[in-house]
Amino acid sequence: MRVTAAEAEPAVPGGEAGAIAARIRVARLAADSPHLLTLARWEFAQWGHLDPDRRLDQALADFRVQCGEGGRPSVFVALAGDTPVGMACLIDDDMPDRPALNPWLASVYVRPEWRGQGIASRLVRRVEQEAGDHGIATLHLFTPDRQALYRRLGWRAVEERDYRGERVTLMRRELAR
Repeated sequence: MRVTAAEAEPAVPGGEAGAIAARIRVARLAADSPHLLTLARWEFAQWGHLDPDRRLDQALADFRVQCGEGGRPSVFVALAGDTPVGMACLIDDDMPDRPALNPWLASVYVRPEWRGQGIASRLVRRVEQEAGDHGIATLHLFTPDRQALYRRLGWRAVEERDYRGERVTLMRRELAR
């Protein structure tokens, strides 16, 4: 899965990061959500370079399909009130040249002004919970630069490789059953 700088930035100014983070809720995104386009835009802006022939309308259509009712695929959104501040997905395929590896934690993203408050960790844990609740024993992801975050969350690196012009680490998480 594509993973970005979700926790490396300073917390929201004002010194009340803990109180603010406590008000964040993580919810399943429905295919008819008014936030669907926002999340598709985030995904496209962060990882569109990995598939230069893909357009925003295709990213939107993909997100709509990923909004399952349970299990995989699923899209989760972190909300501050009614405002989306982050996202993460559970999908079948995030690295087409590795079809044997599935499912994937994908599209973990937190808006820059909300980073450093544990939101990415909560989103990752929510995807792991969803996977475990549906009998999935192993998840995969790939990241160019957030290996430390995922190691802290129990993921382990299994391979370094070039993927579509970017050096990434393929990681795996065995879920407790």
